[in-house]
Amino acid sequence: QLFDRDQLYSQAHRFVLAGIVNRMDRAFVSPSGCGEIRLIYRLTEMDAPPVGDHGASARLPMTLNLVLKAKADNAIDGKGAALTCAAIAGRWLDSANWSLTGTALAEKLTAEDGPLALIGPDNIERIETNIQIAHVTPSPAREFRTDYLLKIFDYNPQSKTFEEATLEDQIDRERLVSDEKLRADFKAWLLDPAHLSEFDRGTVLIPKEFLATRAIASTPIGFSGSPSQPAFGLVQGEGESPVFSREDVVTALQKAAERGISLQNIRSVAGFERRLNDITCAGCHQTRGIGGFHFPGVDWMATNPSNTLIVPASPHFFGDQVRRRDILTEIRDGKQVDYSRGFSERPQLRGSPELAGTEYDDGWGAHCYGLHAKTADNDHSFLSWGCAKGLACQVMSEASHMGMCFVGNR
Repeated sequence: QLFDRDQLYSQAHRFVLAGIVNRMDRAFVSPSGCGEIRLIYRLTEMDAPPVGDHGASARLPMTLNLVLKAKADNAIDGKGAALTCAAIAGRWLDSANWSLTGTALAEKLTAEDGPLALIGPDNIERIETNIQIAHVTPSPAREFRTDYLLKIFDYNPQSKTFEEATLEDQIDRERLVSDEKLRADFKAWLLDPAHLSEFDRGTVLIPKEFLATRAIASTPIGFSGSPSQPAFGLVQGEGESPVFSREDVVTALQKAAERGISLQNIRSVAGFERRLNDITCAGCHQTRGIGGFHFPGVDWMATNPSNTLIVPASPHFFGDQVRRRDILTEIRDGKQVDYSRGFSERPQLRGSPELAGTEYDDGWGAHCYGLHAKTADNDHSFLSWGCAKGLACQVMSEASHMGMCFVGNR
């Protein structure tokens, strides 16, 4: 089953707003723009009859993400003063306390003192697309595979067009393994202690010459905690023509330690492998996602939206909200901002107990690391990936000792 391109031209289909997401936690990418605001749209068949018992709308497997700078260049507030990141963050934090919905919420967001009042055409940054291009069901229909195409188009304000661009941190493995010089350059760049530190914190921005202009994310791709998922075949032992040997990674970690660089997440070769996948578009979409998506959004067009069975966002999305909110608060209060993030499977809690005992952290269904009987054999990158009281890590992959938190003994 292939995507029907005629749906993009049909009068019966529209891109319907599915959500508005504050990503000012990405201000490290473009500090002058104060991070991003994202308007996420789902392709929907407008006149189709309701689907299922709960009357869901006929939403199609395509997301269009309009990425906006939180602050346009030379933007001013309603009083004519220069607009600051702190003021913008304050407006968004205030909106979290509103109990409004529907039209009332839209009017409040776009009012003179609302956060969306600060958004205009000058804020447009790019469009990101995620589209299900193929769904394969073999015969007999015991298994299936779905492929999603991810692409980015940067906005050119001079020509007023969107132009194909490289995906952020989406490593172009095919070019790296076929070009010896490019492979050596990439290895030297990433293993440099300064870049390795950013890589560990999740704030690295890989140069465009090493990146791809598209990515194919397939689902399912084995258990999401298995070593087959976070690889891309870039590290020795994961396939032919690896970019990094295990010795490369161990040596880089030793050099970082000698320079006094304290790493938060990457403390082993396995940690390096997982982060290598974690920072990419395709790798992130294959980690704790809903099929190939992280934000389908609430189906507000459903006949009974309050009872719809469609989950509005992935565990990765919900698990990351504490970190995003804390960064927004630091921006508002003028504090030193910590933009670091943990792995997609386990959120960075920053000392907050809000997610304790939930599927997002250490509760039922959470991703975990099953400790080995011999302490020396345990991977230091994942020692904190335990389970809440009454649950045990049920190992799904003996090779990595990754599993999920359930009742019972390991």
